[in-house]
Amino acid sequence: MTTNSGGSTGADMGPEEIQAVIDRILAHDEATAAKSPAEPGKDAEAGSAPSERTWRSRALAISEAADEESSFDGDQQDLAERRALRRVAGLSTELEDVTEVEYRQLRLERVVLAGLWTDGTAQDAENSLQELAALAETAGSEVLDGMVQRRLKPDPATFLGSGKAQELKDVVAATGADTVIVDSELSPSQRRGLEDIVKVKVIDRTALILDIFAQHAKSREGKAQVELAQLEYLLPRLRGWGESMSRQAGGQVGSASAGMGSRGPGETKIELDRRKIRTRMAKLRREIAGMKPARETKRSNRRRNQVPSVAIAGYTNAGKSSLLNRLTDAGVLVENALFATLDPTVRKAETADGIGYTLADTVGFVRSLPTQLVEAFRSTLEEVAESDLILHVVDASHPDPEGQIAAVRAVMAEVDARNIPEIIVLNKADAADPYVIERLRQREPRNVVVSARTGAGLDELRNLISEAIPRPGVRMELFVPYEHGEVLSRLHQEDTEILELEHVGEGTRLDVMVRQALASELEPYLRHE
Repeated sequence: MTTNSGGSTGADMGPEEIQAVIDRILAHDEATAAKSPAEPGKDAEAGSAPSERTWRSRALAISEAADEESSFDGDQQDLAERRALRRVAGLSTELEDVTEVEYRQLRLERVVLAGLWTDGTAQDAENSLQELAALAETAGSEVLDGMVQRRLKPDPATFLGSGKAQELKDVVAATGADTVIVDSELSPSQRRGLEDIVKVKVIDRTALILDIFAQHAKSREGKAQVELAQLEYLLPRLRGWGESMSRQAGGQVGSASAGMGSRGPGETKIELDRRKIRTRMAKLRREIAGMKPARETKRSNRRRNQVPSVAIAGYTNAGKSSLLNRLTDAGVLVENALFATLDPTVRKAETADGIGYTLADTVGFVRSLPTQLVEAFRSTLEEVAESDLILHVVDASHPDPEGQIAAVRAVMAEVDARNIPEIIVLNKADAADPYVIERLRQREPRNVVVSARTGAGLDELRNLISEAIPRPGVRMELFVPYEHGEVLSRLHQEDTEILELEHVGEGTRLDVMVRQALASELEPYLRHE
């Protein structure tokens, strides 16, 4: 039996009161149904503009595949740890019975997206906003709506212009959003001007990406790199909040009524905060520089032993970690989200004929990757710049794969990796349009079509890697006596290629390909026939 807020039971209520309660419940149900997303295809049939329809949080940048990982990805303990405590959309304890006094609600941060269409096609602008929706979803928010404005250049005061900013305010009020995400980097004045109009928190694309990196960084170096990038972004955007950030006072300050007790060193609090940030940034740079020798030592060992290195680079969520797991059984975390893995992973592999090489998984790239992240992760991105071959992984099922390729190559140019041999790996072939794959193969002559999920095309990829990596270049005909078995064992390692081997009465005859550094050590065993 339900008790109302006044303490009377439902039996004590008159017919008119009961009918009023029923009407309120029905009105609540109709309002909830009106807010639910329309059926797929309704927007296309109505021909609505991007600013007039609801943007789904499940964006095009994140595939709809049901199974994110396979048996080749290992136990995925890191993924289980990440999902041990996870915010989930749609959880609400709001009571249906409006006669109850209290109600509670648990929900994600609700956001509205805003972007400018300055050049390119309308589809390009939509794809960019869809990618922003995927970034927002990865960060842990619920996307309610989005709007794209056609404009030659951003407004210097509010980015969108006063009229569109007012329209955005109406959208925010109608949807009940508490955050606006802008698909560009805002200047401090633009962010402040837009916040003054829409009356909710405004963040830009750069701040959103930095937030995702902060959530996913696990290693000590990764956390330091992300914190450094965040502080570099924050430093020029510090602003005061009234008198709490202004502590300058000298002598009798008159109308300020501060007087005695307010005289001090004459430095504002905002300047103290800036000094603290600069001090922290200097400390982080020293820490990151101190971590660099360890990686450099490992890299120099590989160079000294002339072990070929292959770097896996590409757009975020293109399937780089899945490909590494398929090729090496690395067990790296795999998740259908943007920037799921940040820390580089290096694993050992070998070709079919026994030549060893290393495979390095690197951080994913994205359009307009913040320059702060490129600088902070420069030591990590050196794995790409120092490699002998780059596997450029492309999501062939994405609406704009050519744009992904251009964005990745722009970042590789920033880290001086333009002249390294490159193989375009068209991944997710099982979900891609065959016409798109053929178009990409015509544009990129050195390519291979694979599917990390099904394993299709991986043998062809391994053959291409085997042909492209530096191989032993010195051919030698040797005779190794049986008492020098350590030399024979050395010739069976991964940096040599045995073309012919024959055991005779007094030793072993070999026809081998070795690297230059090893050739001088093997001269005493040359065959003179």
